[in-house]
Amino acid sequence: MREGTGFGSGWISGVVSATLGLMGLGAVACLHYPELLTTPNLREVYPLGFIRGLIHFVLITAFAFGVLSLVLRKDKRLGAVGVTAVILASLWGGAGVATPERVLAAEYIGLDFFLLDLFVLALVFVPVERLYPRIREQKIFRRGWRTDLAYFFTSHVLVQALLLVTAAPAAFFFRWAIDSEFQRAVAAQPGWVQFLAMVVAADFAGYWIHRLFHMIPWLWRFHAIHHSSTEMDWLAGSRLHIFDIVVTRAWAFVPLYALGFAPGPLTAYLVFISFHAVFVHANVRFRFGRWKWVLGTPQYHHWHHSAEVQDRNFAIHLPVIDWVFGTLHLPGEEFPGRYGIDGEEVPENFLGQLRYPLGKS
Repeated sequence: MREGTGFGSGWISGVVSATLGLMGLGAVACLHYPELLTTPNLREVYPLGFIRGLIHFVLITAFAFGVLSLVLRKDKRLGAVGVTAVILASLWGGAGVATPERVLAAEYIGLDFFLLDLFVLALVFVPVERLYPRIREQKIFRRGWRTDLAYFFTSHVLVQALLLVTAAPAAFFFRWAIDSEFQRAVAAQPGWVQFLAMVVAADFAGYWIHRLFHMIPWLWRFHAIHHSSTEMDWLAGSRLHIFDIVVTRAWAFVPLYALGFAPGPLTAYLVFISFHAVFVHANVRFRFGRWKWVLGTPQYHHWHHSAEVQDRNFAIHLPVIDWVFGTLHLPGEEFPGRYGIDGEEVPENFLGQLRYPLGKS
């Protein structure tokens, strides 16, 4: 008889242990090979003492949950993975691995960005979704969470390669504008002005490429992957085909590259969109009154994923863009009753979804 996955079965503690254990092992690997596995811009601002303490906490927590799972569950695999990862990380030096003061490297994978982002987002959104759920019956480990975690991993670990690919079109078309007088004037504006300008410019560009992905059948085959989720939460937004990510980022990157925004406001914008894109997919019941017409909310974006209403709410941050072009759908305080795609069967597994746009499942 198959074991359950509910509270007290040891399954949840096993998943937590395996996840944290592997994350801790990955973090120790980052300490050993910072030139290959870590992101240069992040390396420069890490509070290393805090990071070491965080790694130590993750390893201890993973070990404790792993032992709990081993005690509670007949199937020992999850607990064993977590405990084994902790032991390997500890034998490899744990949080005390010495790191060079200065690292010079041009090529990197960005494993640190994946680990930090996953940890922080889960730490913020999992409790919030449990305390203020829109759908109370929805589980943390709901249907498709493994697939979405795989997307989260690939999109983050391949962030450097994606940035190179998405920057290429902008560099090709706007190489003439590098360090122009216009760009210097843009970069000289107050940071908050640049930030707002980036939100408007990128969301306007993103609106149109997003709409094209819905209008053109062969592009929709790729974008249908994102809409195949039948349950919405903070992890669901990660479900994007790699082709969809590359094209969308390239399209939105062009105006930002051409206008020449300063690094500080650009970094602030990237942090904002990373958090906001997760938030609008979250399983939360928050209402924002009149503010919902100013900035994208979960209610606004959930209607975009509705199985009941098609091709609405293409912008991410600014509902006014949808209002201007006649694609806004924001009825009262209501949320959709169903999510996903009616009449289109998208595979549930990660590899099947990668092949799906090519006509294979």
